[in-house]
Amino acid sequence: MGQHTVIPFGPQHPVLPEPIHLDLVVDDEVVIEAIPQIGFIHRGLERLTQTRDYNQFIYITERICGICAFGHSLGYAETIESLMGVEVPKRAEYLRVILHELSRVHSHILWMGLAADAFGYESLFMHCWRLRERVLDLFEAMTGGRVILSAVLVGGMVRDQDSAILNTVQETLEGIKDEYNQLCKAFLEDSSVKNRLVGVGTISTEDAKAYGMVGPFARASNVNNDVRCLGHGAYGDLSDFQPILDTSGDCFGRVKVRALETLQSIDIINEMIAKIPDGPVLEQVKGAPEAGAQACNTLEQPRGECYYYALGNGTKYLERMRIRTPTSINLAGMATALKGCDLADVNMIVLTIDPCISCTER
Repeated sequence: MGQHTVIPFGPQHPVLPEPIHLDLVVDDEVVIEAIPQIGFIHRGLERLTQTRDYNQFIYITERICGICAFGHSLGYAETIESLMGVEVPKRAEYLRVILHELSRVHSHILWMGLAADAFGYESLFMHCWRLRERVLDLFEAMTGGRVILSAVLVGGMVRDQDSAILNTVQETLEGIKDEYNQLCKAFLEDSSVKNRLVGVGTISTEDAKAYGMVGPFARASNVNNDVRCLGHGAYGDLSDFQPILDTSGDCFGRVKVRALETLQSIDIINEMIAKIPDGPVLEQVKGAPEAGAQACNTLEQPRGECYYYALGNGTKYLERMRIRTPTSINLAGMATALKGCDLADVNMIVLTIDPCISCTER
């Protein structure tokens, strides 16, 4: 056995989109152990509940992570609505699902471009990000923002969307779907891509359950823990929702799950637009959460289940706001996936888990 060496991986790395830091214990070219180091970009956002009231804090949650921005504002708003017993108008629930699934499409296409860049497929990277721009154009048309949308309020939505905008969403997604199917063939059928992904970073179903993994990372190991199955909000009105699962548990399985989830999200958006009811999009909320009142909520972010907890103190400021993000749950699984891999595969394995360090460290 060769001498073990500790190699720092990150926080600045040409392949990684975010500053993740791993200490890799290696024996020659084989990773023996991966030790995550977190806290590089800790910002203390949860403490701002002491200086921002429960409405203002929506804009703080959006800035936990740009890619997950809408989901964080939605998960937080649903938690406060539960805390205060607010009933959201049905049309607002549908608009929330439409924008949340658009965010999932945006996140997955962005990630697939980064994955293509990691295994050296530059033209595929450019095609993915070209499609991503069209989703950002939809965000801009609907909310005025391209990344930070500020579209959610406690009690509903900031603005309604007319039929012309919703028709534009459907038409744009139909065009994206045709081009996206061609990209999927490159990801799922190209032999050079499979050589980099198949059998790399494998996690068994048992380990996925033992480490509490969530999101596409878990579903690629055949673990069904998609929070959308619970039917919160307008998700309960979907005619037939079946999570995308795979049994391989490797990097290729994680690519496959996200690739198919993108198409599924487009179908969900089309169904929501077809069924959206008329009515208001905002229930005016007055008062403050009661002292000692508690509420929690779960939301299926693009990277997996996100957990929100709020504690009221009788004022417009929360006593406590706690957010447990999917990447923080998946770190143990990521470290396990890296054990025994070749050093050259580390960046590929890390990227297929789609870590969001901004969400994790807050």
